[in-house]
Formats: sequence, structure tokens, C-alpha cells
Amino acid sequence: MKQRRGTEGSADQAAGSRFSRRAFLGAVGGAGLAGIAGYGLYQGGESTAPVSILAAGSLQHALETELRPAVDVPVHIECHGSMTVARLVAEGQRDPDIVVVADPAVFEETLPVPWHVVFASNAVVLAYDANSPGGRRIEAAGPDRWYEPLLAGSVDLGRVDPDLGPLGYRTLFALELATRLYDDASDLRERIPQRKQTYPATGLVGQFETGGLDAAFAYRNMAVERGYDFLTLPDRINLSDPDHVEEWYSTTTYQLPSGQVVRGGLIGYGATLRSDRAASLAVFDALTSGSSLQGSGFLFRDRFPTVTGEVPDRVRRVLGSGVGRSPDRTDTAEQTN
Repeated sequence: MKQRRGTEGSADQAAGSRFSRRAFLGAVGGAGLAGIAGYGLYQGGESTAPVSILAAGSLQHALETELRPAVDVPVHIECHGSMTVARLVAEGQRDPDIVVVADPAVFEETLPVPWHVVFASNAVVLAYDANSPGGRRIEAAGPDRWYEPLLAGSVDLGRVDPDLGPLGYRTLFALELATRLYDDASDLRERIPQRKQTYPATGLVGQFETGGLDAAFAYRNMAVERGYDFLTLPDRINLSDPDHVEEWYSTTTYQLPSGQVVRGGLIGYGATLRSDRAASLAVFDALTSGSSLQGSGFLFRDRFPTVTGEVPDRVRRVLGSGVGRSPDRTDTAEQTN
């Protein structure tokens, strides 16, 4: 179905509340007060050094407009494609308190970490500028024939480079799955993508505003938070439905230049905390609880957050007893021989 401007988050989003310093102090308990005073959320009216977040580009708008005003500590936010995020940390060019990627597979190979939390999901959509001729062609084609104007070359299309960010290879997965789904569609993964279409995730849908693009394969949140029209692709294509992991999503793969092979699965955002500062823990809690991202179009499930690896006790105490391990398969990485 087609979603219109101003679409809110889906019905499966969990209810959240605004994070506050009081809530955090209550979560860590009285014993944590001395530690917080030592690190200092605020001391004598002066703040500590900002909590630094290095994150996937699709999170930029939500972090700036929802997370930042929801916490009582200063936050420094820097966003790139997930592969660039991982490389900057792995090579020692950045030393952030919190790292967030749009695919936990990045943690498995590119930036090995002892643990991470999956806290949100998303869906691949086809966003479009309804004021452009190409965008109107997408709108007219609808959710069942959207690929026809793309094949005809009558739409200026944008996408993310699959070597730089998960949205890029997830776009290829969606095109491959669409070929399987539609009887009259053939080789969409080979016929639609062109090199000139690639843009960074941080500026992809912003191209609509300059007239540079008519449409783009994007995450749902990227269209929702900017108020752009988008087509909701079928569940067997959009990588958001746990019921279609084994027979559909997991049948797709992409090999990165490093030799790493990424296999399709549920979209999942992974985060890890690299700092012992109380302020960093407070921001990490606000991020992974989902309460600070509710208005941005991300998808949330009741079991979030889920964990991989051994989460430190200080983090588990703040996340709460509900944190668990996900039974569903997200995008996974394997190394070629």
C-alpha cells in the first residue's frame, strides 16, 4: 500500500516514554549515584565532555532531532555508512563512546566487538518525489508495478553503494526477491542498478529537494521523518517480516570487496557501548530502549532490545530484565574460502 506524507510509525512499534536523568538514576540505583557524581552528568552547572556517537547514516536525523533533546547530557553525533563507521573505529581514526551500525553483520567481521544490542528494525521502501515527473510515474505504477518505470529508464533513481552501507546491498536483495515474486519481472537486480545512481545514505532522499532524484530505495524511517511519499513493498521483499526469513530473505547474498559475504535477513540496528562513563550509559539506554526514536518511522518489536555476546552487568542492569536473545535471523556475515 502507498503511504502518504506525515505517516507515523507502524502499529507494532512499542510504546516508549521520554528518557530523563531521574529515570536513569532510578535504574542504576543508589549505589550508582556516587559513580555518576564522579563522572558527572552535570557538576556545578557545567556539563562533562559530550557523549560521542558514531552511527549509520540512516540514523542521523533521528539522533539529531529525537535522541539529542531527549537526554540531559551533551551529545556529539557523527554519521557515515556503516562500513565507514566500522573502518574509522577499527583503524583508530575515531574513538566514540557508542557505535551504531545498520547491520549487526558489520560487528561480526569488519569491527569485531565482544557484545552488541539489536534495538530497532526497518523496511526497504521506494520513496519518491510526487512533484517530479518520474515520481508521478512511480506513484501511478503503484506497489504491484513499481519496477516498470525503473526498467523503462523514465525515473531518476537513487540508491546507496552496496560496498559502503547495508542499505546498498539490501536494495539489491529487494530487487532479487522482487524478481522471484513478480511473474513478469526478470533479472531486476541486474537490470535496474546503475553506478551513477549511488549516493551516501546521509544525503540520499535529500536529493529530492534539489531536484536531483525522482525516487530512491530507502529505509522506511528516511521517508517518514522527511515527510516523503513512499511505496510499501511486499513483505517478501522489504526485509522486515520474521515470517519470510528462511524461504525468502536468507536466499540472497552479496560479496563485499573484503571477501565478506553478507546473507539477507531481517533488518536490525546494532549498537555497542565502549565507555564506562555514566553519561555514556545513560545515552546508550535512551538509544536502545527505542523511546527516543518512536516518531522516526523505525520498526520495533516487543522483544527489543536483544543481545549477542556477554553484556556487562552495568549495561544489563540499565536495559532491564526484559533484554533477551533474538530467535529471528538478521543479516549475517560469513567469510569466503
